[in-house]
Amino acid sequence: MIQGGGADVGAGIFETFINRAGGLSAKIVVVPTARGNKTPDGKIKVYKEEEVVASWKKRGVTSVRMLHTHDPKIADTEEFVKILRDANGVWFNGGRQWNIVDSYANTLTYHEFHKVLERGGVIGGSSAGATIQGDYLVRGATAGSEIVMTPEPEHEHGFAFLRKTAIDQHINTRNRWDDIIPVIKRFPNLLGIGLSESTAIVVTGDRFEVIGKWKVAIHDNTRVYQPWEKPYYVLSPGDVYDMKKRTIEKYGTGVPVSPPVIQAK
Repeated sequence: MIQGGGADVGAGIFETFINRAGGLSAKIVVVPTARGNKTPDGKIKVYKEEEVVASWKKRGVTSVRMLHTHDPKIADTEEFVKILRDANGVWFNGGRQWNIVDSYANTLTYHEFHKVLERGGVIGGSSAGATIQGDYLVRGATAGSEIVMTPEPEHEHGFAFLRKTAIDQHINTRNRWDDIIPVIKRFPNLLGIGLSESTAIVVTGDRFEVIGKWKVAIHDNTRVYQPWEKPYYVLSPGDVYDMKKRTIEKYGTGVPVSPPVIQAK
């Protein structure tokens, strides 16, 4: 599940994620690392688990834990990855996506994230937690989020939970509709996905459905566009897209639906 940032209230995104993970009794791990590994004065940033998981417990989730470290050496240990071994879902909070790379890339933790998916679990995230799920890491530059394509080789790659994609977020509120055009121009094999706030895609296999309140922009280099068109098109709530065939499989109503009831288990 990939959310474009913003509030989730009334969008049905968290309810859908919890249900996909197995309901209120599912084992969920929340990763706050995108919010930063250091404070402005250079000290190691400390996260309090009770604060990170509070909103999840408020929703009624009974087994939710925080996973965070600033140190990739710690992320590469068996002790650290224990809570991922039986996790049903992992959620990446927003912030700056390169912080996630710095902590977990090429570690045991990275591999255990992928194993959650391999055994049928759910990976989700919002804002930076959305972009990290792509293959190319949009806005990975440490110098600022306004830089779409980083000059830093170590921050060019996301975690590729959704392979062959480049994912951007906040495209409506921050007017980012056109921003990943140069990414797809440079890497034409990628599918570009731009997500509005309070909007998400629910991915199953090669398909995804749009849920939430607004629009998703699809940058598809295999499609022929007219000279007067933007090189992307938009999907609305309820639309289903086949990423392998790169076709819209079904059109929805375009109207947000009421959030689903969270399952007890």
